[in-house]
Amino acid sequence: MTARVAPQLRYLTAADVVAAMPPLAERLRLAELTMTALVHDAELPPKIGVHPRPEGSFAHAMPAHLRGVDPEGADDLLGLKWIAGFPANRAQDLAAIHGLVLLTDPTTGVPTAILDAAPITAERTAAISGVAIARYAPNVVGRRPRVALLGAGVQARSHLEVLGHVLPGLELALFDRHPERATALATIARETPGIGSAVTAGDARDATRSADVVVTVASFAPPHERQRLTDDWLMPDALVVAVDSTGNFDDYPDPAATIGEALLDGRMRPSGRVVVSHLGVGLADLVFANAIVGRAAADGIGTMLAR
Repeated sequence: MTARVAPQLRYLTAADVVAAMPPLAERLRLAELTMTALVHDAELPPKIGVHPRPEGSFAHAMPAHLRGVDPEGADDLLGLKWIAGFPANRAQDLAAIHGLVLLTDPTTGVPTAILDAAPITAERTAAISGVAIARYAPNVVGRRPRVALLGAGVQARSHLEVLGHVLPGLELALFDRHPERATALATIARETPGIGSAVTAGDARDATRSADVVVTVASFAPPHERQRLTDDWLMPDALVVAVDSTGNFDDYPDPAATIGEALLDGRMRPSGRVVVSHLGVGLADLVFANAIVGRAAADGIGTMLAR
């Protein structure tokens, strides 16, 4: 038997990942593929987590497997996202969340790529939000759609392009606990294609009171500092995309379906408020990472590591 040569191990920094990131239309397609694959074609166990000493900190291992069409598994996806959140880091002027994505050859188990997870997390999360908003935002007639964005950090920034694409002409209200961050993001939003206007709100409730779509992307913070969003803040038919853990929906009914199930069966938007949550779908990181590695290989991006 001829010995098989192990594939090279490609390392992509955050800048490399950004350089090889697919365009928006492709990101939305990959996000929808992820959500529908979770219904039948993927294995995604619950997160494996530990909780280091600083209050509110966590470290999660998120393995995932996506079955392809090749009966031998050559086009499967196999890998892991490792993510660690330390909210106390901000006092040391360090980022609160750090992560890596590891891709593995699905037929041999040989690692093939290591990617900085931060840009992947930002863009895959926004793309999944975009899929949900495009399908389940309330139908607005005679005026521009109104969107509230709670938070003005990395996730909020990655959502701007997506929001402008799926809700063209939208009126955006921004709130962040740090007003200067909301002001800076509003300036960027006004220059983003598809966003008709962007203003800052004095508080979260003011931002959400007339919003058709509410996206919660508050920065990761210790439990005692986290924003709480209650249903009396919302329009009767609002869509809430809970990217973070902001919401307080204790009185809401159990979920009616996964996003993928709703997409596959063509389920129409139900009446009343709709809440969508997609935090921590590690399969999305693998799907995006695989596309990024393909573009990086074609363009000669990244560093090849010795084994």
